[in-house]
Amino acid sequence: MIYYYNANPLNVYTEDCTIRAISVAEGTTWDEAYGKLSYLAGIRGKILNDVVFIEEYLDSKYQRQCYTNVTVGEFAEKCPKGHFVVTMNNHIVAIIDNVIVDTFDCSNRIMKCCWKIK
Repeated sequence: MIYYYNANPLNVYTEDCTIRAISVAEGTTWDEAYGKLSYLAGIRGKILNDVVFIEEYLDSKYQRQCYTNVTVGEFAEKCPKGHFVVTMNNHIVAIIDNVIVDTFDCSNRIMKCCWKIK
């Protein structure tokens, strides 16, 4: 199931999937997630949506679990209830209680890894 939601406070459709996914999964506002991630990226000399930076951030707080040949939709259907962040090529998404929360349907994309947030 997909819940179409844009956490961006100005409802702008931009390349902010990192901020959207993390804010939704962690239960914070888009502005709070943006501020926290911007600050951490700045002190590490990275850009906010750098894949390595985001994976390091998630690894520092949550346990990573990786998959092969599983779509985001398949994972959403079978994962336990909870808040997850899921990565795939060029995108990151939140899954909340088996529902993909995003601005578009990414359910057919092959996932890489996930982190259980709550």
